[in-house]
Amino acid sequence: MTYETIIFEKENRLATITFNRPNSMNAIDLVMMKELGQCLEQLHQDETTQVVIFKGAGKAFSSGGDIKGMIQGSLDMDEAMTLVSSYIRLLYTLPKITIAQVHGAAAGLGLSTALACDIVIAEETSKIAMNFIGIGLVPDGGGHFFMQERVGSVKAKQMIWQGEVMTGTTAEKVGLIDHIVAEGLVEEAVKKLVGTVLSSPTKSMIATKEIIHSTKLETLNRILAEETATQPKMRETKDHQEGIHAFVEKRKPVFEGK
Repeated sequence: MTYETIIFEKENRLATITFNRPNSMNAIDLVMMKELGQCLEQLHQDETTQVVIFKGAGKAFSSGGDIKGMIQGSLDMDEAMTLVSSYIRLLYTLPKITIAQVHGAAAGLGLSTALACDIVIAEETSKIAMNFIGIGLVPDGGGHFFMQERVGSVKAKQMIWQGEVMTGTTAEKVGLIDHIVAEGLVEEAVKKLVGTVLSSPTKSMIATKEIIHSTKLETLNRILAEETATQPKMRETKDHQEGIHAFVEKRKPVFEGK
């Protein structure tokens, strides 16, 4: 099956999904959300694939959600939140070993998607950010869940509130991502990791993933539901409007807590 915003490739037991909107740094718009869901649904039925790589075309993994659509008013937030929750749930429950191959930016929803993978490998110079706070929003795509899983509740809150843009090196030090490599070497590192995984008892690895994730799925579903209910409310705040205007005008926002 061919797609408009992603590229799906398969070779034996390995599949690769490439975010393919390089002119917008692979911003995840409604079409990409739908296509990710469709692709992941097919992978759930594919018993021959055991490893899936997620990566971005061009200069970034993914810059996050479709801010351009927010600015233009063309983004249906209710539809977007439903689609996001659907593909993230499909990704988290996918009975394959999933690897995020990160270079350039992995921000906002792009970072949530990376963190939903089993293993995150990034270049040292990557820009890692859970930066919804910069436009007065809350993380979505299960961002609250995945941050909490990786760094704990207290640190997750603080990192979300700060919205700091971290290098891959810093993100690895705080435990947000798993491995870092020098700039330009992430593809080679992932290829080596895939070789290691595929020469391991992958059925046992996948079974372990399913056992652990089954104990967490209820929490993920609850957080996705809460994010879905909360994000449209945040879209109505003055701080969100100020954040969007500041983003367009390339200036520091002046928030009022309203």
